Amino acid sequence: MLAVLLAHAIAAVLAPLVVRAMGRNAFLPLSLVPLASLGWVIKNWGTEQSLHIQWAPGLSMDIDMRFDSLAAIMSALILGIGSLVLVYCSRYFTDDEPRLGIFAAEMIAFAGAMFGLVTSDNMLVLYTFWELTTVLSFLLVGHYAERASSRRAATQALLVTTAGGLAMLVGFIILGQVGGSYLISDLLADPPRGWLAGVGVVLVLIGALSKSAIVPMHFWLPGAMAAPTPVSAYLHAAAMVKAGIYLVARLAPGFADSAPWRVTVITLGLASMLLAGWRSLRAFDLKLVLAFGTVSQLGFLITLVGIGDRNAALAGITMVVAHAMFKAALFMVVGIIDHTTGTRDIRKLAHLGKRAPALCAIAVLAAASMAGLPPFLGFVGKEGALEAIATTDALSPPVRTLVLATVVAGSILTVTYSIRFIWGAFGRKQLRQPSPAVQSMHAAGPLFLFVPALLGVGGLAAGLAAPVMDRLLSPYARTLPSGEHADYHLALWHGFGLPLGLTALVIGSGALLFVAHRWVSRLRFEHPPLGNADRVYDATLRAMDTISIKLTGTTQRGSLPLTQASILVTLVLLPTILLVLNTDTGVRLRLWESPIQFAVGLIMVAAALAATVMRNRLASVILVGVGGYGCGVIFALDGAPDLALTQFLVETLTLVIFVLVLRKLPAETDERLSVGFKAPRALLAAAVGATVTVLGAYAMNARNTAPISLQLPEAAYTLGNGKNVVNVLLVDIRAWDTLGEISVLLVAATGVASLVFRTRRFGTAPRVSDAPVEVSSGGETTWLRGGDLIDPRHRSLVLEITTRMIFPTMMVLSVYFFFSGHNAPGGGFAGGLTAGLALVLRYLAGGRYELGETVPIDAGKILGLGLIFSAGTALVSLFLGAPALSSATLEVTLPLLGHIKMVTAIFFDLGVYLIVVGLVLDVLRSLGARLDAEVEAKSDVRVSVR
Repeated sequence: MLAVLLAHAIAAVLAPLVVRAMGRNAFLPLSLVPLASLGWVIKNWGTEQSLHIQWAPGLSMDIDMRFDSLAAIMSALILGIGSLVLVYCSRYFTDDEPRLGIFAAEMIAFAGAMFGLVTSDNMLVLYTFWELTTVLSFLLVGHYAERASSRRAATQALLVTTAGGLAMLVGFIILGQVGGSYLISDLLADPPRGWLAGVGVVLVLIGALSKSAIVPMHFWLPGAMAAPTPVSAYLHAAAMVKAGIYLVARLAPGFADSAPWRVTVITLGLASMLLAGWRSLRAFDLKLVLAFGTVSQLGFLITLVGIGDRNAALAGITMVVAHAMFKAALFMVVGIIDHTTGTRDIRKLAHLGKRAPALCAIAVLAAASMAGLPPFLGFVGKEGALEAIATTDALSPPVRTLVLATVVAGSILTVTYSIRFIWGAFGRKQLRQPSPAVQSMHAAGPLFLFVPALLGVGGLAAGLAAPVMDRLLSPYARTLPSGEHADYHLALWHGFGLPLGLTALVIGSGALLFVAHRWVSRLRFEHPPLGNADRVYDATLRAMDTISIKLTGTTQRGSLPLTQASILVTLVLLPTILLVLNTDTGVRLRLWESPIQFAVGLIMVAAALAATVMRNRLASVILVGVGGYGCGVIFALDGAPDLALTQFLVETLTLVIFVLVLRKLPAETDERLSVGFKAPRALLAAAVGATVTVLGAYAMNARNTAPISLQLPEAAYTLGNGKNVVNVLLVDIRAWDTLGEISVLLVAATGVASLVFRTRRFGTAPRVSDAPVEVSSGGETTWLRGGDLIDPRHRSLVLEITTRMIFPTMMVLSVYFFFSGHNAPGGGFAGGLTAGLALVLRYLAGGRYELGETVPIDAGKILGLGLIFSAGTALVSLFLGAPALSSATLEVTLPLLGHIKMVTAIFFDLGVYLIVVGLVLDVLRSLGARLDAEVEAKSDVRVSVR
């Protein structure tokens, strides 16, 4: 299973390169990936396999996969039809199709994500694949991004399915917590009961129904017809829309008897079957006819698999297979019609059956299976469905009769729109000669016709081989409880009975309804009886926009003091009220451990008070920095030298960045521009300080057991092979947190640079060779090359000499911190900060040209390389079968160097080091070098050097 996922991931990465080299023919070799994966599925059919990879057990996020009969059926559809669709793409698209390589990559990735979805046993992993298919569907539906219709359809599908997916995630969490496990196999073995579990089931069903376009969340599927036809043939016939059907079928053995299950699934499924079937009779676009027909069929399918009966499950999974085959074939037929005639409007097509008899025959085969005509697989599944509904013990007799009558009515509509599709696409329509679109059509190639022909013939062959299909599909059905009629099996002939009579009624009534289609077409309601779902969707978006605008206009008035005051008032009131109402813990405090702490605290308080009254901005920043340095001193006094070192470095670097920003601001604040009164501000500041102090005191006194921090030194050494607890936490035990934080740092650096550069992003800082004047030392000693380009009025020779002497020492110290950090104070973060301060010193002494001479590399490349090292450490661990970001220890004894012990977490730490250095370089390049260039340009400064 893991090999199948990796194969699709690799193929998705290589797909753009293959398409660039081979053009549209690249889809042919790419189709071999899902085809080979299908071979693996066939080889392992009938077996049950499981895969467990420990990843994040504390979050129940281990990778658990399970291959059983249901997964095999769905995988065969996903991979088999996926391979055929890729072959179809090789003739559907032209070589000059825009973004064809990206499209190929997305299709391959989608096939892999769907395989991961149907084989996931962990609900959280299933949700991950679920949302991955949502994102890929958004990209595929919006392939023609230049078209407004495609953008709207893609966004609509994304919003609807993502909203349903979020509800499903909450349902998964509820079921996982109530059931004590996030494994589907565990929950099915011992299903949780109770009202809370019922809520979880409803939320999961919301996600499934939205994915499978069930009423009232059906409207996104017809809109998604703006996608290229291969997307419709794959996602909207065989793959994505089947995800919800699969989830209901997967959970039915354990949850079909829960109170909200059948009333939700059956009611909405039957409503979809009727409403969408009726809408298909009013559409003139062939793809829309199939789209509404798909919604109708999906309602039928989810009703069958949701009944929770063995016979209904067998009929349901049979119809899932039949639907995937005939609907994918019909979508491909429509694609060929559109490709050869330039239209899909049935009013512009006449005599196409005469001009393209092979294409007509293919469509007839697929439509016959859709209508449920013998001897096709659609007929076999429809017979099984009628028999299962008529005899099921899962429904009471009145409900059973109502469901059966509704299914018969929906099936009549299915026959009608099946005939209408064939007539609309290939009929003569009382015209003596072909329509202009048909007259100007060009012939479709044999490979273009081969794929839908294979699927159409496959539906016929599967119907004739009904006993073989029964052996392949019945193992899943046997996982559900059986009633009195548990011996049902798939066959073309079950003798005369109620199902056969109802089938004859369905076919005859459907044909009569089509004959009366002109009368039916006049039944156009000006206002649909249940409203227009698209208009409801648009109204919902407008309402959300209005609410967000009003809410934002109320809370975000463009005043920074007001926004900050709102946040701080909430911080004071909410915790304080809850503390007063719900806390009975006493507070015991010691103001200080030693007089030195008291002295440092007085200095910090004095600096904070002075910062509030200081008008000079630079002085205020320095006073605020005193508070930061004071925290560092307290860390050092309490035995945390690593935290103290990091605090000192961060505070110093922050001070430098403030100075760079303050260069563009007036030296002093203007009291006339101040907003509000000082007394309320002071009161609020005191309240915030008191609240934080009280909360901290209560939190410390609420502890009733030994803190976990007492176990960290031993855990750091035994789990992370390091003695520096802080660094081991950062790069090993809590490395996921660090990976998220450095990713945020990277985004912040990019954002700052983008705000400063505005129009275009500059690469490296300028070098001396890029200067507008020639630099000649004239025999004099040059300590820093960039210093020769500084205005003599701002140049400091003492600073240049000092920098030249100190810079190498700082860099060596930076490297020492990096290597020693796992067992002593330091680490990649501290080392990166030290290197960053060295770069700051070099910039302050030599200017922007000296910065370019020191590091002639784009900061973005350094940031990217650092992220590659950090994220790569996580991926390599997974590939080696170990938990993500887990560490291994390498020990070796070398001559001269002696015994060396290295932990692989050092590579993660190297990524942290590079990201910090890149961040500092990006800040200096944007807030420093770029602003210097603008100042020079405005003042027209020209430096002349003898």
